[in-house]
Order: sequence, then structure tokens, then C-alpha cells
Amino acid sequence: MAKENDTDVFLWVGVSVRGKRLEGEMVGTSIALVKAQLRKQGITPSKVKRKPKALFGFNSKQKITAKDISVTTRQIATMLLAGVPLIQSLEMISSGVKNKSLSKLIRSIADEVKAGQPFSKSLRAYPRYFDDLYCDLVASGEQSGSLDQIFDRVALYKEKAEALKSKIKKALFYPIAVVMVAIIVTSILLIFVVPQFQDIFNGFGAELPAFTKMVIHISEFLQKYWWVALIIIAGGGYSYKEALLRSKATRNLNDRIMLKLPVVGMILQKAAVARYARTLSTTFAAGVPLVDALDSAAGASGNVIYRDAILDIKAEVSSGNQMNWAMRNSKVFPDMVIQMVSIGEESGALDSMLAKVANIYEQEVDDLVDGLSSLLEPLIMAVLGVLVGGLIIAMYLPIFQLGSVI
Repeated sequence: MAKENDTDVFLWVGVSVRGKRLEGEMVGTSIALVKAQLRKQGITPSKVKRKPKALFGFNSKQKITAKDISVTTRQIATMLLAGVPLIQSLEMISSGVKNKSLSKLIRSIADEVKAGQPFSKSLRAYPRYFDDLYCDLVASGEQSGSLDQIFDRVALYKEKAEALKSKIKKALFYPIAVVMVAIIVTSILLIFVVPQFQDIFNGFGAELPAFTKMVIHISEFLQKYWWVALIIIAGGGYSYKEALLRSKATRNLNDRIMLKLPVVGMILQKAAVARYARTLSTTFAAGVPLVDALDSAAGASGNVIYRDAILDIKAEVSSGNQMNWAMRNSKVFPDMVIQMVSIGEESGALDSMLAKVANIYEQEVDDLVDGLSSLLEPLIMAVLGVLVGGLIIAMYLPIFQLGSVI
């Protein structure tokens, strides 16, 4: 069974207004939605069912990623700015997309717009791909008659958001890679190399050093119960992932811990500020009221500490306080950001000032990620050197003491 909001191909049979029997295929998210679309086209559906999937994965569904949505948004913006009508733009993009799932999604949206449904409402039927911020901005563009300009802003926002997300993933990947490489190398040495030395030590007939004994005991455990260690690691990783998905308290604790990590925490803080500024700049420039824009910024912040702080700012702004004072009271935003927001409020150019803040902090995130990469390269060598060197020392200590035994 398909997940909610996934697009599928449906086979339908129906009767036209003139009583003629018709049949065909339609892309949609549910049988109910397909029936509704058919009725809008003057067809009374008598039977609608999902098209069976081909065996062995030959017609398997391709995943639609956030990057796909970002690229599609830029394509729509470019065509609208060039004067191409919306429906024609969607149809052209749909026919040129290699990702079949994305092509079906765009075709489905185009069909709904053809049937007279507002573009923003058609997008809201797919919240998995188009969040509230995206749909609200499109709705404001439709109402103001400047959909091409709004889409250009939305495309820029999505591109910046994806670039920032990519940098954060890159920053988090290196520490995880160091740990994984260290675990794999150490396990190989303990399971396959240490036993060779153990056979030699058995013929010494002397007491082994404590450090060597400890390494041998760990090696013996892994040789017998390596599957237990594997289950513990895999089970721990899966449990942690499920806890993040299902428990709000776990997610909040994880967010707080991540902000306190050296270097990585600084990257995440600057990324949260960049998201906040970029979201507010985009929504405010599109004519969205500041209070509603703050709601969107809270959702886009990506961290519970900043989300709660932004919601507190929203409450203060709703009470009539200036945003820069509310930001200062939250105690999570740097003084430079607060001062730039203050200047933006006084000059009436808050959107452009926030865009500058976003550019500054996105560049700082980029620089920090590059610095982290340079820092971790020697760190990986040092960690592996300590682990491998420690095991070698443990194995050669008895050999060093062999002379005194003789």
C-alpha cells in the first residue's frame, strides 16, 4: 500500500456527460482525489484502482529528494520570468524530467491547475514535498499577481537551504567517519592479528604485562561474540534513530547536546541563524506579515533552542515590541545580528538587511566546514595511530621483556 501523499498511477473507468464509456490512466495520491479530478473533467467514475507494479522492480518508484524540488522550483521560476504560462511550464518540465516519480508529481499538479484549482492549493496536497512556507509564498504570489517574482525568491530560498543542509551534513560526516574507520580497523586487528601473537605468547611460560592481557581478553571476546558486539552497535544505532523519530524529548535533548559539541556546535549555531535570517528575508519580501513569517522561521530553524527562542520573539512582536529587542531578550542571537536587524527596522529595509545577515552566516558556515575538514584529516591519522600503535605496543611488550625472562 502506498504511503500517504505519495503519487501513484491509477486505472479508471467512467462515463462522460454524453453517456460514452471511457477509460484511462491518471496520476494521483489517492483514489478519492482521482475521482474528484475525473468529476471536474465531466467524467463520472465507476471504477478506480491503482495500477499494479511491475515485478522485479522494473517499474519501481524513484525517490523525490529535496534537491529535486529545489531544481524544479528554479525551472518554474525561470520559465515564468521568461513569460511562459504556468500550465505550459509545468507540462514542459514534466516531460523533460528523468525521475519518473517527479514527472508524475508535476503532471498531477498541472492537471489540478488545468481543472481550475489554485496552484498553491494543488501544492498543499503534497506536504511531503511542499511545506507550509513554500505554499504560503506561492499563495501570496497568486494574490498579488507577481507569481514569477515570488517563485524566483522561493527558488533562491530553496537553493540556499539545500546548500546549507549539504554543508551541515558534510560537517557531521567527518566525525562519524573517523569513529567508523577507527572501529573497523581496531576490530580487524583484534580478531585477526592479535590471535597470531597470542599463539607465540603461550610458549613464553612467563607472566604477560597487564596491558597485553587486557588486549588479549578483548580479542578473545570479539572472536567468540563478535556478533553480540555487532548487534549492540546496530541495535543502538537503530534505537537512537527511532527515538529521534518518535520522541520529542529525545530530539530536544539531541539538539541541545549537538550545540555544545566543539566546532560542530558552532557550525550548527551559525546555520540556525542563517536559516532564521534567510526565511524571514524571503517571507517578509514576499509580503507575508512578520508574525506569520516568524512562525515559518521557527519551523525552519532546525534546532529546538532556536525554535523556542523564535516563538518567544513572535510572542513579543505580537505584543507590540520591536523585533531587535525581542531578539536581544532571547539571548541566543549574536549582537551583530541584532544590530543589523535594528538598522533594518529603522530604515524600513528589514528584508534586505536580513538577506545580508543570511549571506554572512552562510559564508561563515562554509568557512567553518572547510576548516573542520582540514582539522579532521590529521585527527583521523592521530586517532588511527593511537589505536594501531597501542595494539602494537601491547603485542610487543612481552617480546621486549623476553630477555629478562631468559
